[in-house]
Amino acid sequence: MRLLDLFCGAGGCSMGYHRAGFEVVGVDINPQPHYPFEFHQADALAYPLDGFDVIHASPPCQAFTPLSKGLGHPNLIPATRKKLLGKIYVIENVPGAPLQNPVRLCGSSFGLDVRRHRLFESSMELTGSQCRHELQTPRFFQNDYSRKDRLSSVVACYGASRFKGDFDLRKKAMDIDWMDIKELSQAIPPAYTEWIGRQIMEALTLKQEVLP
Repeated sequence: MRLLDLFCGAGGCSMGYHRAGFEVVGVDINPQPHYPFEFHQADALAYPLDGFDVIHASPPCQAFTPLSKGLGHPNLIPATRKKLLGKIYVIENVPGAPLQNPVRLCGSSFGLDVRRHRLFESSMELTGSQCRHELQTPRFFQNDYSRKDRLSSVVACYGASRFKGDFDLRKKAMDIDWMDIKELSQAIPPAYTEWIGRQIMEALTLKQEVLP
């Protein structure tokens, strides 16, 4: 089955869907030299959807994140949802984004040392996961600004570029080894969309089996 990943970035979501068994194509308005699959640089809201079984979209989240909320960033979620109506779709964004009946995922649910809570709206019924923060390993790095020890992005949701620390540790926490540190700070772990993708793949496979 073919999946189109709109606003794909460097491919954290795409890798999860690939692991779930999808053939993935990514679209982003910016060049993505590290994207690991077929890539098209284009406006996600204008890209044709024909030929794909599932559409994933991660419209920009800056309008809803605490550090940039209120700075005039556009809310592209309504336009994205309108484009995807009638399709099998998933829209991903941060807590506080205006998604409809979303499920929430956390890295701690998948044994990762990153929390990075994310919401997923879908045209299909999905199951979320329970946080397991108590199982994570606390790690502290020196903050570039306060010069004090602060909880790092390895177990929090903040951008990795804000903290000094071991880049390899961050990549391991996210289960991502192909991105630079800026791309990593904006990505989500592939485990999230592998979890989502396996649910969708199972439902679509079952539907195909019962068709005459």
